Amino acid sequence: MKICIAVSLYDISGVPLAQLRFAQALANKGYEVDLVIGHIDPQYDFPELAGVTVRELERRHVRGMLLPLWRYLRSDRPDVVFSAEDHLNAVVLLAAIIAGSQVKISGSSRVTPFDTYSNVPFTKRWVLKQFMRAVMWRADALTCVSKDMVDQYRRVFDTPPHVCVYNIVDDKLSRLRMQEAVEHGWLIHKQEPVLIAAGSLAPWKGFADLIHAMKELSRSRRARLIILGDGPLRIELEALIAELDLTNLVDLPGYVGNPLKYFARADVFVLSSHVEGLPNVLVEAMMCGCTPVSTDCPTGPREILQDGKYGYLVPMQDPIALAAGIEQALIKPIPKDRLAEAVQPFDEETVIKRHLEILGLTR
Repeated sequence: MKICIAVSLYDISGVPLAQLRFAQALANKGYEVDLVIGHIDPQYDFPELAGVTVRELERRHVRGMLLPLWRYLRSDRPDVVFSAEDHLNAVVLLAAIIAGSQVKISGSSRVTPFDTYSNVPFTKRWVLKQFMRAVMWRADALTCVSKDMVDQYRRVFDTPPHVCVYNIVDDKLSRLRMQEAVEHGWLIHKQEPVLIAAGSLAPWKGFADLIHAMKELSRSRRARLIILGDGPLRIELEALIAELDLTNLVDLPGYVGNPLKYFARADVFVLSSHVEGLPNVLVEAMMCGCTPVSTDCPTGPREILQDGKYGYLVPMQDPIALAAGIEQALIKPIPKDRLAEAVQPFDEETVIKRHLEILGLTR
């Protein structure tokens, strides 16, 4: 069976990384896999994928992918297409309709519909909603990465096709990458507990809240925080760290290619976001044995942590509550066997099986 994994852009954000992991997992199981990418951001090194044929369409915008996808469906004739994000899902569906292709299509939504669509007539998001309504009949499956998002999409479209399928997080390669050597001195020569966070240094990630929480935590105990990632708020966050006199306690090392080796040596992972789809990074940290502390943001963390069974949930945009949650995590870490139980739904075998069952396919 020939499978196409479609993604609009390769960078270091969650969606393309999840699609690459999916492509590699399918190739490892013996499927013929094409990874079709609209554009590869040259500032990031593209990883080697064994057994995966990578096809860059050299299109920076999703709408520009329509004609190349039409050509690809007619010439290469894949049996299945898995696409991600609603803009691309709609374009893939239209390309299949125009091409007269019988390919099975599964489109995955990665953010809430309220961030994608609008009811205000003639706005871009309203036009996208009408476009999706017009082509969604062609989809063999429409999926969301969290159960909360499924309910939201069913309300927006007044139809029941969306179902929940998680991303692959726990796979063999990730388990190997956890064991790689780490370079950070705070983790090599650990003198006090180390907290870890990761993500784009952007407003919705709530890292300013986390830094304020570190100031609050420092009043009662000694701990250090490493925030992995880069983004537009770097200068602002560095200034905040200096202002709060946390230079020796909070570090922003920038983007790292393998955050898993950091997670595996830290004590607590903190997600301070104001909004998420389903945060893969939270599951990755739990897979690595980190006790999780997360804001109860929409959507994903409460679902992953099962209302607090597998970690500590705190209110959003509340540094004092976040500091208290971190304190609890340091006092009472989540046992490793319970964390392993929590990540089972994100295992590669489980996720692939679910995708194929929804499409009515067997090996």
